[in-house]
Amino acid sequence: MYFNERIRWIRDCDNIKQKDIADYLGIKQQQYARYEKGINVMPVTYLKKICEYLNVSADYILGLVDERRPLKKENKKN
Repeated sequence: MYFNERIRWIRDCDNIKQKDIADYLGIKQQQYARYEKGINVMPVTYLKKICEYLNVSADYILGLVDERRPLKKENKKN
């Protein structure tokens, strides 16, 4: 499964609309749809933001691991 297909699968499972992610990225829904369909190449900066929005590791989206993992929270020092 390609990363754009995995993003779509996660989005569908979580009942998130393309427009919601597009708005988060600051782009039009049509542009985001072209990334998700694999028509255009998605910039890496968008991939990072999508991981943050979906709270999922880039390793999972990229297919490096098959277990859906949330992003690790940073340890903040007091």
